[in-house]
Amino acid sequence: MDPRELRGNIPLQYLAWVAYPLIFVLFASLFCHLVSPQAIGSGIPELKTILRGVVLKEYLTLKAFIAKVIGLTAALGSGMPVGKEGPFVHIASICAAVLSRFMSFFSGVYQNPYCYTDILTVGCAVGVGCCFGTPLGGVLFSIEVTSTYFAVRNYWRGYFAATFSAFIFRVLSVFNKDAVTITALFRTNFRMDFPFDLQELPAFAIIGISCGFLGAFFVYLNRQVVLFMRRPNAMTRFLIKHRLIFPAVVTLVIASLTFPPGFGQFMAGELMPRECINSLFDNFTWTKIWGSPPPVGLGRSAAWLHPDVSVFVVLLLFFVMKFWMSAVATTMPIPSGAFMPVFILGAAFGRLVGEIMATLFPHGIVFDGILYRIIPGGYAVIGAAALTGAVTHTVSTAVICFELTGQISHILPMMVAVILANMVAQGLQPSLYDSIIQVKKLPYLPELGFGHMSQYNIFVENIMVRKVKFISSQSTYREVNTCWTPPHSKPSHWWTQKTP
Repeated sequence: MDPRELRGNIPLQYLAWVAYPLIFVLFASLFCHLVSPQAIGSGIPELKTILRGVVLKEYLTLKAFIAKVIGLTAALGSGMPVGKEGPFVHIASICAAVLSRFMSFFSGVYQNPYCYTDILTVGCAVGVGCCFGTPLGGVLFSIEVTSTYFAVRNYWRGYFAATFSAFIFRVLSVFNKDAVTITALFRTNFRMDFPFDLQELPAFAIIGISCGFLGAFFVYLNRQVVLFMRRPNAMTRFLIKHRLIFPAVVTLVIASLTFPPGFGQFMAGELMPRECINSLFDNFTWTKIWGSPPPVGLGRSAAWLHPDVSVFVVLLLFFVMKFWMSAVATTMPIPSGAFMPVFILGAAFGRLVGEIMATLFPHGIVFDGILYRIIPGGYAVIGAAALTGAVTHTVSTAVICFELTGQISHILPMMVAVILANMVAQGLQPSLYDSIIQVKKLPYLPELGFGHMSQYNIFVENIMVRKVKFISSQSTYREVNTCWTPPHSKPSHWWTQKTP
């Protein structure tokens, strides 16, 4: 189709806007269902279960690798609000598992279950490292997400592998001419001499606390959508029988709402995820340039400046709409993660607070006789780290943000916000990965929350059956009769002893 035919033709534009994501999502769903259903979803919850010693069949096989790679490529190409961090961890873990099986032909050390667990742990770090080009944050994130007890000997292994994976990832982007040189993925240029004032710390704390509640609500909403789809009723039975209807309906609704000439113009619907992050992290104060000619270098950030709608309304609509869209889209039967959609949501929320602060202090904050203006982009970075930390129950998201932006100017407020967000979220909901484990009923023992600390003092002897009755071939009739007499009549209270 000639691109000139789409100009001014709204129906054809809508058809093209909706058709592409529909084709890619349906292909990803059908391909994974036919090749390897284990490739559906994130993969991190299953990996947490495997690292606890549980054997899950077909999750670390070559078929799952093929389905995950091809399905993830189609899912990301659809433009739906899904991420790639979880699938990258799954893919890297499959590579580690296949490599360990291959190396076992030459050395028996990889047949040791402890070594197998170690190499899977390193694979998790590689997955995050090559996903964002963040080796330090990747190792720390993999430890927090997948391991309860981490072997210190794997530190240097994880850093070694993650560093090389991140290096190759960035070098390939240079060779592909996506970048001029090896730099941070979402490089920022915030003021270094005075990035923020101490008077702004309460606003950063509010971002952290708010992100804690929002992160817990995101996990709750995601779980409720999954539980609703699993209820035994006529609609769910129909959707199970016709597996492509649910992803098709979700994709159609999301694509229709984000259509730029339609409702999408009020929520920057034309921006892709990377463009969203780059624009939310920019140095411009949108409330000051709204309604005036766009300055030089504004770029794709102009999508947030609607001539008839306030910047606050656009940011609020984007956050609210993308919030439920991301929670629903991550439940589709395709390879998908939630880290990047939540990261964008946090950046939008932080940017909203930053623009409000810039409006409340239009001339900036005076310190030592010098006037320093508010940087809304810094608030966006802090919001991104806080919300992802709240959803995943990790603190390493702050380190990932440092590596993603290439700046540590906001290290103090970011750590404060991430810690506060974690404190609030952990007291309300499990992490997103533990929530998926509970929904799928995987054999995994989750960590006890703040309200269950007393259960750490419960020992096995407090709940075990001490007086165990048993019968053998030499047992008398009286002994057998005693075993079958209440309260010993339950099979769990007696055993049959076989004698040679």
